[in-house]
Amino acid sequence: MQLNLVQAQSYCYSMKTITTHYAKTHLSRILKEVQHAEEFVVMCDPVPAGRWAAIIPSGRRRPLVGTVTSEQVKCKKDALAPLGDADLREWGL
Repeated sequence: MQLNLVQAQSYCYSMKTITTHYAKTHLSRILKEVQHAEEFVVMCDPVPAGRWAAIIPSGRRRPLVGTVTSEQVKCKKDALAPLGDADLREWGL
């Protein structure tokens, strides 16, 4: 357990560290810096509690609403026509 703490501390000091109080007080400012590729380690007392870093986009974006993403579905003209009496009887309706 102590080895993990030593590794975490050396990891933390390679990037900016902030306290939870500072993070709550300056959240907007910190998020702007994170968006510009800055990374922060949030410290809870002397122990690192978490890391804030920008999310790297996957490069694949969702298509805009209305964008054609596949071929149009085609069916016979009578596919959606009402069923005749014989068909209704066959279906038990």
